[in-house]
Amino acid sequence: MAAKNVMDTLRERGFIKQIVYEEELYKLLGNESVTFYIGFDPTADSLHVGHFMQLKIMAHMQRAGHRPIALIGGGTALVGDPSGRTDMRSILTCDTVGSYCECFQRQMQKFVDFSDNKAIIVNNAEWLTHLNYIDFLREVGTCFSVNKMLTAECFKNRLEKGLSFLEFNYMLMQSYDFLVLLRRYGCLLQLGGDDQWNNMLGGVDLIRRKEQKDAYAMTFSLLTTSDGIKMGKTAKGAVWLSAQKTSPYEFFQYWRNISDLDTEKCLKLLTFVELEEINELCRHLDERMNEAKVRLAYEVTALVHGKDIAEKVKAQAEAAFSNNIEEMRQTSVLSDNIIDVLVEVGFAKSKSEARRLIDGGGVSVDESKVNSYDFILPKEFVLHKGKKAHIKVIRK
Repeated sequence: MAAKNVMDTLRERGFIKQIVYEEELYKLLGNESVTFYIGFDPTADSLHVGHFMQLKIMAHMQRAGHRPIALIGGGTALVGDPSGRTDMRSILTCDTVGSYCECFQRQMQKFVDFSDNKAIIVNNAEWLTHLNYIDFLREVGTCFSVNKMLTAECFKNRLEKGLSFLEFNYMLMQSYDFLVLLRRYGCLLQLGGDDQWNNMLGGVDLIRRKEQKDAYAMTFSLLTTSDGIKMGKTAKGAVWLSAQKTSPYEFFQYWRNISDLDTEKCLKLLTFVELEEINELCRHLDERMNEAKVRLAYEVTALVHGKDIAEKVKAQAEAAFSNNIEEMRQTSVLSDNIIDVLVEVGFAKSKSEARRLIDGGGVSVDESKVNSYDFILPKEFVLHKGKKAHIKVIRK
């Protein structure tokens, strides 16, 4: 039996949004091993769940016999991508971007097989930071129409608030990346989120003009809730892949507590669970969806943090839900004040938020509702925030 075309796999799981030269690309992916790339601009010291979806796409492509290039944007991060932004990003120092690049490279090794040239990691700082500006304008700038660029969504959305000339260069730089990767590695395909569509079209067109070759682009739906809100945000901020920035328990609980309406989509996009099993897990939009959400949380946590940790936090979460104190996640705190403890364990972002939780009746210690800011805490207790967040606390 012929191997399944990876485009069919990606479409069935709900990834694909837009494609350049779809019929030709489908035939190419079905008949050849294609070198492709996805860009990751290092704007923080860890990848987050939005990046994780891109890494899952890389893994699907690699499993189908295609070769990934993970392009770390050590050069483009110094400029800033205006796509999806209403304001200008903070300008990062070269040293900061360099350290972020190293963090990204270490984390990516978990998700993509880079052994024996099966995948490549490259940093566009290698060529972008050494460009001669006049030469770049003459080779690349002449291929872009300012009028056409200004119709792109990534620029249109920023014109009212102000678009810096620095950011205006981003499309040219990303397009040039594609050209360089074609010349160096035979890369024919760029993949990315749908907010990158115009930048990717720029690369396809630049290759056609400079090399007289066809190149391809395929974008994917952004990871959003059923209400259209970007996923991966909590009261504490982004959901990171780093255990130091988002603990495995918090990571597990994020997926365990998502909306029923988002569970099937996330199982398809973020796990390797077979579609038949996903359909069976998500057949009933009632309390039986809890099993599907636990499966989602376990699978994603296992991919990011390993199976042993996923088993551990799953047991802790189940213990918290059933009030099994022996198995419940626990932590030590220094404070004896309930407001400070709520902040210290991460149940509240600030003291004012902790007070609002108490005022709203959302905090309990063991079986007692906390109804005062001066609530007397025992030496050991189980702290509850609402019905879903529970932790055993030991005061030092």
